[in-house]
Amino acid sequence: MLWERFFVRAQVVEAETTTGRFRRLKLRGDALREAEWQPGQQVRVHVGDKSPLLRTYSVWSRDGDTIELQALLHGDGPGARWVAAAKPGDEVLLRRPEGTFVTKPAPYHLFVGEETASVAFGAMLRALPEAERAASRVVVEAAPADRLALDGNVTWVAPEGLVSAVQELDLPQEPGQAYVAGEARAVQAVRAHLVRDRGWPRRSVLTKPFWTPGKRGME
Repeated sequence: MLWERFFVRAQVVEAETTTGRFRRLKLRGDALREAEWQPGQQVRVHVGDKSPLLRTYSVWSRDGDTIELQALLHGDGPGARWVAAAKPGDEVLLRRPEGTFVTKPAPYHLFVGEETASVAFGAMLRALPEAERAASRVVVEAAPADRLALDGNVTWVAPEGLVSAVQELDLPQEPGQAYVAGEARAVQAVRAHLVRDRGWPRRSVLTKPFWTPGKRGME
């Protein structure tokens, strides 16, 4: 089929539930060895039977011809069903890693989001030099069972507490670089606080709305 030419083939080599609702999938393919990847980028995976049906997943890590996803199981859509059913030996069609949600040079880094954002945050934090990682601030909204292992200075907050937690943060007066991802309305509220209340330039707040209630996805 013509649409398949835009994809590469890989195979599931590991699949297991790791943390709470997260399921770890390792995908291996020759084409992935040559694909460029920057921490924070994502892949679009074909989860349908025949016609193209895509779902987007941040890459947790990459090693040669293998990428690792930490996919959150929620709802009962085609993406959730694919994640839950994936097993070693399954063939997968996916796009090469893409996206601009990656770290930028800055005096310090601020990561704000919830479970869906923590996968990208994990990759981005591990890629930072040690001193920059130690100076970073991370605020993640997640139930205790859904907390991935993240490097850096992490503040875990309960559901619905993300915006107020950012408002209470003791940050340097000088703006850093913020990466805000997750539910669209929370992303907008955090960005508004940083720009309006703290005086950060808009260019210093990189946003990535992953989802919003009532919609299947933002991409």
